[in-house]
Amino acid sequence: MWSWVLHRITGVAIFFFLLVHILDTALVRVSPEAYNVVIDSYKTPIMGLGELGLVVAIGFHALNGLRIILIDFWSVGPKYHKLMFVVVILLWAILLIGFTPRHLMHVFGG
Repeated sequence: MWSWVLHRITGVAIFFFLLVHILDTALVRVSPEAYNVVIDSYKTPIMGLGELGLVVAIGFHALNGLRIILIDFWSVGPKYHKLMFVVVILLWAILLIGFTPRHLMHVFGG
């Protein structure tokens, strides 16, 4: 059940990020100055933490999506769905362990 809930939450979060991304990118055609102001506002530590949250959401959503595909199209997928969820969480954690320190050093100037 948790994988179902997290998949929906991360999917909605990614959708809203993409919506904001499309709008702020479209702003360049309306007013390049306004676009530069918006882009400069993204260069704050708060937005850096938001970027980390985005990577967390995309990473889980992508790996869990592959798990869902295996459950749907692999004949023994439903039998191993709990094991595959554990594998998803482990891979997700490994990827985040590699990404998070470097990203935070970049965000906070370390």
